[in-house]
Parts: sequence; C-alpha cells; structure tokens
Amino acid sequence: MHIQLILHSRALSVLAVLLAATACSSPANTRAKAVAAPKSAATRSPGAAGSPAPSSSSNLLPGMPVPLDPRDLYAADRPGQLSKAVQGFPSRVYVPNTESDTVSVIDPATYQVIATIPVGHQPQHVVPSWDLKTLWVNNDLGNTLTPIDPATGRAGQPVDVHDPYNLYFTPDGKYAVVMASKDRQLVFRDAHTMAVVKSVPVDCAGVNHADFSPDGRYFIVSCEFSGELLKVDTASMTVLAKQKLPFDGSMPQDVKISPDGRTWYIADMKADGVWVLNGDTFAAPTLLPTGKGAHGLYVSRDSSSLYISNRAEGSISVLDFATGRLTATWQLPGGGSPDMGGVSADGTVLWLSGRYNAEVYAISTHDGHLLARINVGAGPHGLCVYPQPGRYSLGHTGVFR
Repeated sequence: MHIQLILHSRALSVLAVLLAATACSSPANTRAKAVAAPKSAATRSPGAAGSPAPSSSSNLLPGMPVPLDPRDLYAADRPGQLSKAVQGFPSRVYVPNTESDTVSVIDPATYQVIATIPVGHQPQHVVPSWDLKTLWVNNDLGNTLTPIDPATGRAGQPVDVHDPYNLYFTPDGKYAVVMASKDRQLVFRDAHTMAVVKSVPVDCAGVNHADFSPDGRYFIVSCEFSGELLKVDTASMTVLAKQKLPFDGSMPQDVKISPDGRTWYIADMKADGVWVLNGDTFAAPTLLPTGKGAHGLYVSRDSSSLYISNRAEGSISVLDFATGRLTATWQLPGGGSPDMGGVSADGTVLWLSGRYNAEVYAISTHDGHLLARINVGAGPHGLCVYPQPGRYSLGHTGVFR
C-alpha cells in the first residue's frame, strides 16, 4: 500500500510533553501548547441544554456497572487505562472498506497496512463487543456479522444478522441493538448469540447512530434519511418519543453525550453542524455550526473536548465541553473526506477514515497536524482503533465507559 508520511519537527517535543504529563492533550487553539490537566467536574459548565447529572447509582439500569465518576461518564477512558480483558491485544486500526468488502488492518506504530481481511458484502462499521473480547464487522448488505479476534487478528465464522448497518450494546451487557436501517427496525438481540429477542419497528427512515443516558435507562437514535430523532426506553425496548429536527433536509449522523451527562450532541451533515439537545426533556435542540458535512463525534481522553469530523470540507472542529464553544478548526492538507473513527489509547492521535478517498488519516490531537495519510480499500467507513481504555463497550466504532 502506498503511504505518505508527514513529518513535523515538533513531534519529539510533543512526545516529551505527553510523557511528562501522562495525560492526553486537548487543544484550546491551533497552536502547539503544553498538556493541560483535565478540568475538575465541579468546574465544568452545565451547558445551555443541561439538566442535573445522576448523583447516585440507585436509578441505574439494573445490571449496569456503576460509573467510576457520576460527574464524568468517560472517567474510565483515560490514557493507558486498559481493561485486563484487552491488555494483551496488539494495537491496531481496523478499517471496513464498504466497496471492497474487506477490512484493512493498520499498525499505528508504523502507519503500515499489515493485513487485509475478506468479509461480507458492504461492511459499514467495526464494533467492539460489550465484554471487549470480540470485534464485530457489520456486513450490511451481506446480512452477516463477521467476528474478529483482536488478540490474533483472525476472522471467525460469520453470524447471520439481517441488515446490520450499525451495532450497539445496552449498558447492562444483555443485548446487542442492531440499527437495521433498511428494515426500519431496532432489533434487540442476545449480546453473545445474536439471537433475536425483540424487533421494534420505527416510524422513521435511516436509523444509524445512538448513545445512552448516564443511567442507561434510555438512548437517543438518529434517523438519517427522515431528519428525525428517537428516544428509546432501554428496559422495555419501546420508542418513547420522536421529533423532527428543525432544518429542511436534515441528515443527522453520530450521537454523543457530554461527560457530565447533561448535554447531547448530534452531528448533521446537511445542517453543517451539531445539534445541542437536552435528552431528558427531549425538547427542540439548537444548532451549533461547525463545518460542511458534520459527521463523526469523538471525546478526548481528558473529557475536555469533542472532535467533530466535517466530511464535506476536509476538516475537524474542536469543541470545548466546558463552554460549549468551538476552539479550533483543523484542515487536512490537500483536503479529504474525514468520516468515522476513534482516538488512540494514549489520546495523542485521532484516526479517521477518508470515506471518498480510499484513505485513512492519522491526526495529532495536540495541534491538529496530519501525521499520516494511508491508502486502504474503497469506501472506508466506521474504522475502529483497538484496544482503547474503558471497562465495557456500548458499540459503534468504540463508545467506552
């Protein structure tokens, strides 16, 4: 595979700062700066859409692990804080190529593609299982899930699952939730056997991305093709509410909740920004413009920033959770189509697929400079950086708690 490496003279100094601080940097602007310690939860702003975060574990979804810090949902995701279940796994980047029906495997230490795994038809996302032991390749048009053993990188026998566009797991680890976009269903399946438990028809088009409330009691789903959001009760597996986003032609994509659990962000590739929502009240959200084709949402390792990929303009916006404002915009040199991905285990690199350019981008989270541009298969989509810190996975390309 052809690889272009973009070397920077500041790389060694950045590395030294990161090692000294033993924490991830989250930039306040596009200039290089020393790593800042994470803001304490007590100093974080509740945000315009805020409501109180849970103060105890009494109202948690039964069976759900108690949060390490109820004021920070991502407290278990700090740099190097790997679960015992994944500590022996080699660090890899798994890239599903929707038009090549393959998964490219990248060694992040060398930026080299070291393996190409044949999978089913139109793989959309590579999803870590709740127990962190398996990576599931969502072969949407192939109607299968291909399991990959992250310890060996080998693919196992595909499992029959209809229309698996995307995949999530309930916080108690009991169920997988298949986003059956074409079938217009949310399909709850046994998290281990993938046997159907309940199919929930939805009155919207293009269910695709989701995230869960701090107590695990509900989750919010984006409906890409009808410009709507769903609020779903986790335990009863029922749709509680639906709303139309207030933008003509809206196409909501990734969904992510703030560290304090008060505010939800929904990327919208047609509104060119993120919707800011109070999930508890599910009232009409407000739009924060970011860039053309806003698509993927990723939280920094210190829980201070949200990285937003703007696919149609080849940029990444950086949002400060404390203020709710954008602090930087990182442009990819020569353009590109940054889509889905994740943050490295040490928090120093943001990995994103280049959906329309058959490439993957490795981007420094220190100042946004491009570290590498790596050629992969055609139509790369929901790539997974693995392993990552966290006690369990809620699905997608890696939403860890």
